Amino acid sequence: MKNGVKNKMKGITAKIKGIKYMPLLCRELHHFSFEDLDKALEKDATFILEIDKKNRIALSWWVSAKRTRSYPYARIYDSLSFTGKKVTIIPVIKDEGQEGDRDFLQWDTISLMSLLGVYVIVGYYKDAIKSTQYENKITEQRFNIPYIKNQINKLLSYQSDALHWNLSQIDDIAEIGRTALQSYDKISKRLSIEFHDKKSAENRINELKKGKEAFMALSRTLAEKAQKRESATIQPKEKLDGTKTTITIRNYLGGNYYFTSDEIQLWDDKLSIIDAKHTKENKLPSLGDIKDGLLKMILFTNLEDVKLGDKKVKPIPVLKLTTGNKFNIKNIKGSEKRLFNLLNRESEANKFRIVINDN
Repeated sequence: MKNGVKNKMKGITAKIKGIKYMPLLCRELHHFSFEDLDKALEKDATFILEIDKKNRIALSWWVSAKRTRSYPYARIYDSLSFTGKKVTIIPVIKDEGQEGDRDFLQWDTISLMSLLGVYVIVGYYKDAIKSTQYENKITEQRFNIPYIKNQINKLLSYQSDALHWNLSQIDDIAEIGRTALQSYDKISKRLSIEFHDKKSAENRINELKKGKEAFMALSRTLAEKAQKRESATIQPKEKLDGTKTTITIRNYLGGNYYFTSDEIQLWDDKLSIIDAKHTKENKLPSLGDIKDGLLKMILFTNLEDVKLGDKKVKPIPVLKLTTGNKFNIKNIKGSEKRLFNLLNRESEANKFRIVINDN
C-alpha cells in the first residue's frame, strides 16, 4: 500500500524489550508523611510518601480498576520522573451500587504496570457514603488504610523488581477479592444500598482462586474482547481520518498487552500509529488527556519488530490533538503555550510526532 492508502483488515503486532523514555510534563509532587496517608489519598492523585528518614516512594492510586476512568494513566505518568520506587494502588473491585458501574481488575493492567516498572498494591474499598442523587449508588469510596500501609511496609524490604512483586500480588488476588466483597456487604447493610449481583462477582473470584494462570487467561480473554469492541467503534467526539486498529504487544517474558491505536496510516513501509485526544473547545485538550496519550507514547516509542499483518513496517508514533474549529496554535499564550513548548520538547527527546488539527 502506498500514498496513505488505509489498511482496514489487519492488526499490529510488536515486541518491547525495555522502556526508555524522558518525561518532561510530570507535575511537581507534594510530600506527605506516612502517618497522613489517609489525608494524602483524599487530597492528591499522585504524591511523594515520606515513610521514614531513609525511605520514600512516589505513590499514585486508581479510582477504579478500569483504565478508562479518572485518567489513571495520567496519575502514573506524573510519578515517572521520581528516581525511587514508583507504586500505584488499584482496587481489585469497584462497585458503585446497582445504579452505578462495577469494574474488576484485569491482568493486562498489572502487566502494563510491570512493563513500566511500577509496583502495584491491589487494594479494596472499606468505606463510602450514599449518593445524594441516586437511591442505590455510593460515592467517595475509601481504601482500607491499615492494609495499604502494611503492603507498603512489605514493599520497603522487597528487593526484586516490579514484575515479581506484581506477580506475588496476583497470588493473593482471590483472598483480596473475597475481602472486598465482604466489605461491600457491610457497606450495603450500613447504607441500605443494593449492589450488583453478588453471585457473578463470586464467580469471578472463584476463577481467581485457580491461580494466576487462570486469572491471566480470564482477564486476557476479556481484554481481547474489549480490544475488538474498541477497535470497531469510533466515538462521535473523535475526529479521525485513518483506520482504528488493534495492537498486540509482546514483552521479553512472552506476556501480551492489548491496545488499540485510534488511527493508523501506512505510507510504503512507514506506519503512523496514532493516539488521538480531542476537545470541542478552542484550546488544547486537557492536561489529563495529553498525559494519558503520553503514556501510550512511552509504549509506542519502544516498539520493535513491528508488523501490520504479515508486513514488517517502521513505526512512527504520533500524538494527535484535535480542537474546536476556531483554534489557532499561533494564538496560544501563557500556560497553554508553556504546555505546548514542553510537549514539543518531550516529542523531540523521545522521537514521536505531534499533530494538531492535521498540522
